[in-house]
Amino acid sequence: MDLVVEGRAYVRGKLGRWAIGIEDGRIAEISRTIRGGERMDLGDLIILPGAIDPHVHFRDPGMTDKEDFSTGTLAAACGGVTTVLDMPNTLPPSVSTDKLAEKKEAISRKAWVDYGLFGGCIPGARVEQMAPMVVGFKVFMGSSTGRLLVAEDRDLAGIAARVKRTGKVLSVHAEDEGMIRHETGKALADHLRNRPAAAEVSAIRRLSSLDCPINVCHVSSAEGLQALESLSFTTEVTAHHMLLDRDSEGGAYLKVNPPLRTKEDRLALFQAFVSGRIDMLGSDHAPHTIEEKEQEFDVAPSGVPGVETTVPMMLAFMKRGTLPMEVLVSAMAEKPASRFNLNKGRLEVGRDADLMVVDPRAAAPIKVNYLHSKCGWTPFEGREAIFPRMVFVRGELVVEDGEPVGERAGRDVVAAERS
Repeated sequence: MDLVVEGRAYVRGKLGRWAIGIEDGRIAEISRTIRGGERMDLGDLIILPGAIDPHVHFRDPGMTDKEDFSTGTLAAACGGVTTVLDMPNTLPPSVSTDKLAEKKEAISRKAWVDYGLFGGCIPGARVEQMAPMVVGFKVFMGSSTGRLLVAEDRDLAGIAARVKRTGKVLSVHAEDEGMIRHETGKALADHLRNRPAAAEVSAIRRLSSLDCPINVCHVSSAEGLQALESLSFTTEVTAHHMLLDRDSEGGAYLKVNPPLRTKEDRLALFQAFVSGRIDMLGSDHAPHTIEEKEQEFDVAPSGVPGVETTVPMMLAFMKRGTLPMEVLVSAMAEKPASRFNLNKGRLEVGRDADLMVVDPRAAAPIKVNYLHSKCGWTPFEGREAIFPRMVFVRGELVVEDGEPVGERAGRDVVAAERS
């Protein structure tokens, strides 16, 4: 056994005292006691599966002034995220095997955590050719960062049919482009007016006619939740849509697509999440520079960072008893692993040894000076969070006491699956 980690571990749906034996990067044994190997007794600290963030934009290649795969994955690791799934709207966009290969080459030696890439779907994209290189596919039904818009039903139907043949999942930015107004705005309320909840509902209804596995990204409204109730899609929610709204202070720093909505919307999302009615927790980490966000509201780009703060904020809710441990572990680890076919997400023999070690007594306010994203700001300054004490990626310690240790351990989950 390479390493035995002992502590209060979340195993088979319950917290108990366990020893976890790790060999060749995977969990080889879970018992009350294990003999042999280097030992690490964590006392009363809690061992949880590492989180999987199914929605990040690490801006690499092409926009690395905002973020790159090194800073993005380091921020992820410090936030307890051991696998990230990166979106295709980079420069150039990942919409072909050639562009995916270029991106993989650009990021291959930078990652602190494991990663998978989404293939971008545009009309005419060769989906079947990209499938062996990607963890899933992405469609933007509403305009956002980049130029990957797919607005016509016939194009959506063709993409869905090709995605179905690959056996992969289609993650969708569900805002109906035909209902988005491109009018001048000076505040968050204007941005919400331009991108109403009705656009989300309309997009979800249009998706309901497609025949392929669908994941609806960043659900943002109570009406959107209601529209999803009768559908078999998986769903994803962000911390910013649950904790911030159009009346929050921050101006263009809080401009994001889909927009922050009303207090009633965010409370409905939070209640749905804590009750287990939303499948996955995603950050939609979409950093921009301070200089970009300081521009006039109408010119400033949409997107907020969150990969390092999302799980720690949810851990603080768990400590307070607001969020059940089983719901958080399911949404941050188990469901993403299942949906995207990853050998991760559970403390279970045979799974990758991705772990986070948490001290529930270590709650503290978020301070941007201690974060690792290149963008240098956060919408969650001062919010209570519990950052992991340690983080392991496939049995390798990569974070200890909030700082990186050891070597960059990250690898492509799709390439690893084939090896």
